[in-house]
Amino acid sequence: LNSKLQLSVNKEINKNIEVYLFVDEFSKYIDVDIVEDAYVLLTKLGYKVSIIKHLDSGRSLISKGFLKEAKFFANENVAYFKDRLNENSVLIGLEPSTILSFRDEYLRLADDKFSARNISNYTFLIEEFLASEIEKDQISASQFTSEEKKIKIHNHCHQKSLSNQKVTFDILNLPKNYSPTIINSGCCGMAGSFGFEKDHYEVSMNIGSQRLFPAIEKTNENVLIAANGTSCRHQILDGTQRVALHPITILRNAMLDSN
Repeated sequence: LNSKLQLSVNKEINKNIEVYLFVDEFSKYIDVDIVEDAYVLLTKLGYKVSIIKHLDSGRSLISKGFLKEAKFFANENVAYFKDRLNENSVLIGLEPSTILSFRDEYLRLADDKFSARNISNYTFLIEEFLASEIEKDQISASQFTSEEKKIKIHNHCHQKSLSNQKVTFDILNLPKNYSPTIINSGCCGMAGSFGFEKDHYEVSMNIGSQRLFPAIEKTNENVLIAANGTSCRHQILDGTQRVALHPITILRNAMLDSN
């Protein structure tokens, strides 16, 4: 994957910050196109992007309560990134539940608490990173389309709990004629693997039907649906037959030079 991406973009690095893109277990095997979208977007914006070989996050183990097994992944990832990250070299991720493990569970699971805490200070959702760069005037609306587009946003529960929803709004609000709105949706109902399990299917769909599905179903088909969680996108497709896109895919497609 890394070698393919390295050849796919003409890189003109003009930013002073290096970005390590954390390719989590879901992005690596299910959503590899989103990894490419992120790489192309960041590179064309002038950032040096590195995709290096690392272990999975251990998120599935954490969610199922296998904390002793998850501890191995926490320790290995902390050891791997502790000497790589600083104020000019940050770690960013696409899937909220995995990248935010560095700022939540790893602080308790990792043996090296000092390094885990330090890493957490330089670890961000990709939306957090881009929103911060927009605020610093490092990214301009002039780099993006002037086409009009309406977008409805559903954010992952980990983002709602450990970050904030405004960062997704901010990056999708950058193209001057884009009009994003955050859906007051609560949980999509999938809750990681919960909704994939037969015994939980009905409960999962009932949760989605409370607010999220109706909000999407009454939107025009020309309105884009944005969701940064892989489980959320699957749930939206199953519950509404609408395809939801990762915010980074939408932003990459909005670039004036997105090829």
